[in-house]
Order: sequence, then structure tokens, then C-alpha cells
Amino acid sequence: MANALYDQTIAFAGICQAVALVQQVAKNGHCDSYAFEASLKAILNTSPANTVGVFGRESNLKIGLECIVKGIDSTPSGSEVTRYIISLMALERKLTGRKDAMSQLGDRIQMIDRQLDHFDLLEEQMLSNLASIYLDVISPIGPRIQVTGTPSVLQQINNQHKVRALLLSGIRSAVLWRQVGGKRRHLIFGRKKMVEQARILLARI
Repeated sequence: MANALYDQTIAFAGICQAVALVQQVAKNGHCDSYAFEASLKAILNTSPANTVGVFGRESNLKIGLECIVKGIDSTPSGSEVTRYIISLMALERKLTGRKDAMSQLGDRIQMIDRQLDHFDLLEEQMLSNLASIYLDVISPIGPRIQVTGTPSVLQQINNQHKVRALLLSGIRSAVLWRQVGGKRRHLIFGRKKMVEQARILLARI
């Protein structure tokens, strides 16, 4: 069970990190570049050796782990994080119930993987391609996630691409969370244990 807790904490940190970075981009137009790259790479890492392998290593999830430890408080920013997480989990549930969408998602991710021979993952073209996967495959399943931030920032196409690419990463982590046995009730009844696990991980990063 201890191992399951570790895997679930890692997967949930992946969701939290994607959401925290969405907040940063939506408000400021930029975010932690190190965490951003780790979260995007997770989308393409579909056959890792273990759970943490999806993100490379524990330190790549520092922002997500901090988000778990800080807790989802009742501030506007905290409730926004909660809303994004709940929305992503609801979307993931609908996605996994749709074999056609899952198959399409797999094909599109493989295509991105092949494009990495010619482009860097963080290039504008690749961010646009990742964003289009979210728009074409995930968005139509609904419900739409309303991203709040600075209007002038969110109007910029590049920032829209970043936000959608990060939401796709959040979906990837939500799928992972379910694969390692994560359930809604763990967030209600097992949160304390997950916070403790996140603290242990942060202490050794």
C-alpha cells in the first residue's frame, strides 16, 4: 500500500503541477520553464518503467508537490486550483469511457513523438500541435474548462497554446492517477497521507 500511496502522490502532483502552471501562464503569460518542459514531456511518455518515470524524476514535480502540501485553500487562487483539478478529472472519466477518443489521442501523441525528430518540444509549432490535440480530441468531450486570468494575456495565441498543452498534460496525469488506483475518495479521506508523502518527497529533492 505504501508504494500505491507513492505512485498516487506522484500522479496527483502531475495534475496539480499542470494546473499551477496554467494559472501562471493565464495570469502572467509565462511560467516556470523547467516544470513546463517536464509536464509537456509527460504527455509523450506513454510507456515508462514506473510512475515517476512519466515525469523523469521526483524533482521535476517540485511545483506539483508544493501545491499538495500547501493544500487547496479557500482563497480565490486555491478554489480556482480545485475547480481546474475537478474539471480535469471529470474530463478524464469521460475520455476513458470513449474508446474512439482514446485511440485518436494515442495516434495524435505518436505523431507528435515523430515530429520531435525535426522540432524541439518547446518550439511554437510543437506547442500549437499539442494544443490542437486538446482542442480536437479532449474539448469536444466536454465540459469545457473555463480558464481565468489576465484578459490581455489570454488573448495571445501563444499563451492559449501553452494553456491547452498544459491541460493536456493534466489529462495525462489524471489518466495516470486512475491507472495507479487513485480514486475520488482518496482525495477526501486520504489527503493527509498524500500530504505527508509529498512532504517526504520535497524534503529529499
